[in-house]
Amino acid sequence: MGDTADLTLDELRLALAPAVAEAAMFDGWTGEAVRNAADMRGADPDVAALAFKGGAMEMIAAWIETVDLAMAAALPPETLAAMKIRERVRSLVQFRLDAMAGLEESLRRALAIMAMPQNAARALKLGWSSADTMWRLAGDTATDYNHYTKRAILASLYAATLAVFVEDDSEDKAETRAFLDRRIEGVMKFEKAKAQWLNSERETFSVTRFLGRLRYPAR
Repeated sequence: MGDTADLTLDELRLALAPAVAEAAMFDGWTGEAVRNAADMRGADPDVAALAFKGGAMEMIAAWIETVDLAMAAALPPETLAAMKIRERVRSLVQFRLDAMAGLEESLRRALAIMAMPQNAARALKLGWSSADTMWRLAGDTATDYNHYTKRAILASLYAATLAVFVEDDSEDKAETRAFLDRRIEGVMKFEKAKAQWLNSERETFSVTRFLGRLRYPAR
């Protein structure tokens, strides 16, 4: 990784985050995982502890941020521009899944921590931020109602896909890939019909009900 001594705490947090995620498979999202990550990367364990003084959610948030950054570097807008919108979304979500492959146990533990009531607000913010990053990379420039519905729907789609991913033991995660394709197809159909629905008399359409169906679909 190179010398870590001159890094700021924010820089060190991101530099260590992937190693912390690896250690979390065995140590959980704990101080022990941070110490092991620091040892792996040649960082001062006491300084590393300061970088993650926010505890488990700080570690998880840093991991998610490194995935966001790697995704943006690997799939910039100019690369995605040649694809149809559904392929842009699929490629972005699939990149994130591939980045977490092999770390399913760490992800499972992270999802359990994020589901705790005291962490719900932070978890929601993290999910929204990742969805926003994906849509921006995909070329979305909406600033109206669509800006919010697109991000809410993609965040829900991604959360549902992660829930399948962590339990998927099929070859090459075939079940997850099929699940993702079905959910994206559903979202594309919804986007196509949404303008008609919103411009008709169906002003009582419930986004909340739709998100509930998307979050807990029949597998």
